[in-house]
Amino acid sequence: MRAAIIVALDTDAHTALSLARTLRGHVSHLKVGMTLYYAEGPDIVKRLGDLGFSVFVDLKLHDIPHQVEGAARQIARTGARMFTVHASGGREMMEAAVRGACAGSAECGSDTPDVLAVTVLTSLDAQSLATVGVDASPADQVQRLTWLAREAGVQGVVCSPVEAAAARSIMGSEALVVTPGVRPSWASCDDQARVATPGDALVSGASHLVIGRPITAASEPTASVERIIAEG
Repeated sequence: MRAAIIVALDTDAHTALSLARTLRGHVSHLKVGMTLYYAEGPDIVKRLGDLGFSVFVDLKLHDIPHQVEGAARQIARTGARMFTVHASGGREMMEAAVRGACAGSAECGSDTPDVLAVTVLTSLDAQSLATVGVDASPADQVQRLTWLAREAGVQGVVCSPVEAAAARSIMGSEALVVTPGVRPSWASCDDQARVATPGDALVSGASHLVIGRPITAASEPTASVERIIAEG
């Protein structure tokens, strides 16, 4: 389980770097989302990478293919190991992200980051989807977008742990299935609507577990990591 945990650093740079130093040796993956990236820019990705972490840049790109290709190229140049686009942006947009990732990594001689397609946000339920014109259930919409992501050639998808098994069956055994909405049994669900425990998410087919506040808001973050691992 340790290798599957991605700790979400939705903080300022000082706190993020302090947490990263604390977590060295306990986890290997960190997530930089909008809060941190928009405050600090690409430099924070490089600084976390220099500490030895694999960095997941979660900006959920969603624009015309030309813009997404350019953004993906720049993200790849930071040394990020994974980044996200919205599957609802369409096949051409996802294909552009893959091209951009390949181009950016080739330019700076780094490994090409994995492109992950976000399906349905874990904060959404059927009623929320209906308000934006999606009549499908979250499960059906995740499957529809996962098939589209597979056709576009991305390396994986992001979905709630509730849909991990279905996503795994569509994407295949080698793909990445990254699940936010993961909460240990002793943590609150906060603003997440579709959740599971870490162990249940892995059994369902997740390759990586995004966990934030149960670790980053804890008085002893490393103890929380070890408690999560011990619970399986």
